[in-house]
Amino acid sequence: MSPDMILITSDEISIFILVLNTVFYGHSQEHSDDPAGNTDESDVQKSASTVSNKAVVTLQPNWPQIYRGETITVRCEIEGGGDTEWTYEWKPANSNIPPTHSEYKISSATESHSGDYKCKGWKDSYSSTEWSDAIRLTVSSYIPKAKLSADNTDIPAGGSVTLTCSVNPSSSGWKYYLYRDDRPSELLTTQDVVFQSTGQISVSQGGNYRCRGERGNPVYYTQYSDSVRINRIVPNKATVILQPNWPQIYWGETITVRCEILGGGDTTWTYEWKPANLNTNPARSEHRFKSYYSRSGDYKCKGRKDSYSSTEWSDAIRLTASSYIPKAKLSADNTDIPAGGSVTLTCSVNPSSSGWKYYFYRDDRPSELLTTQDVVFQSTGQISVSQGGNYWCRGGRGNPVYYTEYSDSVRINRIDALAAVLTVSPLWLSPGDSVTLSCEVEHPSAGWRFYWYKTFPKPSHNSYSEELLPGSTNGTEQDSYIINGPTHTARYMCRAGRGDPVYYTQYSKPQFVWSGDVGSAVTLTVSPDRVQHFMYDSVSLSCEGNSTEWRVRMFPEDRNSSCFYWRSMTESTCNIYGSQQIDAVYWCEFASGEFSNAVNITIQNADIILVSPVHPVTEGDSVSLGCKLKRGQLLSKVFFYQNEKLIQNDTRRELNISAVSKSDEGFYKCKYSGEESAQSWMSVKAASRPESSSFPLPLMVGLVCGIVLIVLIVLLLLLCRYRRSKDSHSIRPIQSESISQDSSAIQMINMNESQDHVYSSLLHGDTSLYESIKGSEHTENDSHFIRPIKPESISRDSAANHMINLNESQDHIYSSLLHGDTSLYESVKDSKDTENGRRHETVESSVYADVKIGSAADDSVMYARVNCQNKGNAKTHKGKPTVAGTDETVYSEVKPGTAVM
Repeated sequence: MSPDMILITSDEISIFILVLNTVFYGHSQEHSDDPAGNTDESDVQKSASTVSNKAVVTLQPNWPQIYRGETITVRCEIEGGGDTEWTYEWKPANSNIPPTHSEYKISSATESHSGDYKCKGWKDSYSSTEWSDAIRLTVSSYIPKAKLSADNTDIPAGGSVTLTCSVNPSSSGWKYYLYRDDRPSELLTTQDVVFQSTGQISVSQGGNYRCRGERGNPVYYTQYSDSVRINRIVPNKATVILQPNWPQIYWGETITVRCEILGGGDTTWTYEWKPANLNTNPARSEHRFKSYYSRSGDYKCKGRKDSYSSTEWSDAIRLTASSYIPKAKLSADNTDIPAGGSVTLTCSVNPSSSGWKYYFYRDDRPSELLTTQDVVFQSTGQISVSQGGNYWCRGGRGNPVYYTEYSDSVRINRIDALAAVLTVSPLWLSPGDSVTLSCEVEHPSAGWRFYWYKTFPKPSHNSYSEELLPGSTNGTEQDSYIINGPTHTARYMCRAGRGDPVYYTQYSKPQFVWSGDVGSAVTLTVSPDRVQHFMYDSVSLSCEGNSTEWRVRMFPEDRNSSCFYWRSMTESTCNIYGSQQIDAVYWCEFASGEFSNAVNITIQNADIILVSPVHPVTEGDSVSLGCKLKRGQLLSKVFFYQNEKLIQNDTRRELNISAVSKSDEGFYKCKYSGEESAQSWMSVKAASRPESSSFPLPLMVGLVCGIVLIVLIVLLLLLCRYRRSKDSHSIRPIQSESISQDSSAIQMINMNESQDHVYSSLLHGDTSLYESIKGSEHTENDSHFIRPIKPESISRDSAANHMINLNESQDHIYSSLLHGDTSLYESVKDSKDTENGRRHETVESSVYADVKIGSAADDSVMYARVNCQNKGNAKTHKGKPTVAGTDETVYSEVKPGTAVM
């Protein structure tokens, strides 16, 4: 055949004829009314005959679900077609791309390729097969994602787990590839895993696994599956420890849950918890928290050795947290203590649980724990008591200690126990006051001795310690005790005892004596600085002193006050908020054992209050009292009252006192626009006065007593030598040169026949004069010698009169000097000489100096009275009876001056 010849096949001839028919007869696929571009069935029948061969459409790969992007081949096969060269026609028509072939290949399927596919074969231009049955092609709009599942995510020790990879919805043709630990380039092989079947592997190593599927040629891949974490279980065992391990946990208790790994060795473990809210970062082996109702549940843990190996989950431990704080219960086997016996008290917490310690209290003193000094501790929660009183208890456990609510009180009555009742007077101290403590015993009877105590704060036991007051170690017979000149707030108790061994009454309830003096080393200050406050005002109390701890106490006591509890000195203040009307005394207590000054604070449920100082005002200082409204301002007259007497009525809003005196002390109140405040006491204290440097009081007393003593000794010595003088009595004046005109000192001396010498002492101001007079021994008649002595330093209005009467039987001199409240007593002995027989006997003489001392500025007269007394037997002397014990008196009137020389 020549190269230029064109070989035309039968198919090409048929097509050519078809084109000619289209040209001549108007039949063409392009002009067909069929939407697929096919000729009408009638036209086909007119233009072509049907052959017996059957056309069949096949889909390769024959998957019911085709995914976007897969490669698909649609093929038309003619059954029994033999060697005939067929041409093919397709539905849909867009598959008829000349030259038409027996297969149609879709290299990247999309949703638009979905539909029914048919074909038929043309044997020649006028003969063809019938259309084949349609085959449906469904192309999804997405790329599928593989799914990896595991029959267990924990590999048991020495075991394995099975992983399954699949594509949903399920379809055929897939092969699966598995990867571990986010390394998609490293396919798992038989060295790593055991391939069980299509899509299934068995793994014994922990890690993050994932997979994907593939099928077709070229290979079509699914998306990667989500990863599945496979954990390898190590043989170590995890255990949850609950500390404290109590089956019942109460609201607010502090609980610790701890995860312990048995045989963990030196491995650094991380921990995983259930519930998941405990999985903090970094994961800790223990968690400490307050137990509330929401914390109830089962707690588990496991230890992680590395990212993909861990222990198994521990056994669960259940935490049951109640929604309330428990209340202790106190019971007694008997509420009456028999004579000399005791009763047993039992404290418990219901429902019963472990770990409790019990604390017992008596007589409304929650700060004073009972100790082994008070009771006998029998066992946990049980004590034996032998004193009556109101008892209550509470439980505590854990660290920090968690306390139950206080139990209801149980009143224990001691049949033979008597109570002591203490009263104090005054309750509030003024400068120079003495405090009288009085102790009474119920059902008074004889034989009691009384013991007096002063108490001191003891924060370590949240109680008080007692100390016997001086002189009461063995008790006092008197049922009262006087404390001279206390200046600080103090707390006292008493009790009585009698018999051997001593039977004691109960301690009295403590009583306070309060002092408003702020001059001590420990003080309480108030801000705002006033007595009255409105309800819900914030009042700051500050305790200052050299101590480690402090607290604020009040009377009447309020246990719920936040200031009641001990706090360190770094917490300088505490606040009170009055939610109800109250009138109370506040003071500070310090760990050093001291009490501060006390203040009155009143919380008023009113619209108006008086503004007055909370501390005493010093004489001579200025002070302002005011009126304060809860709302609004003062616009008109304000009335101020002292002791219910109106003292100011004008538009001034303050009552100003420029120099306070003692007369200003009293109750004050104010009125405004028909509203009246409560009244408050304003205390005035005396200003401190420096001691006189020219004439100190102790020096004056000492010198006066010394001079009196010297005079008396001299008189007694002279009386021992010279007895009596009968016939000489002399009176003579003696005038000092420097005495002023109106001042005088008169000394009168009576001498009897047995008297020989008289010593007279005149004390006046800072001058002492001594005069010795020797009388005649043989004078028949009595005479009197009187002479005035006027020392230089006596003023015009001052006088000293000193008169001595001496009778023949007197051997003793009693001297009494009165000035103030002080008494000094001196006893001396002298010798007695009688005329008849010159018999000598020793007799006792006493000198009494009773001194009353006034102030330095006092102009009162000082008197010295000397009583001379003879205690011998009655005798007759020259026919005249001599009466034993005859008193004679010496008077000295002295007006204090300057220091005695």
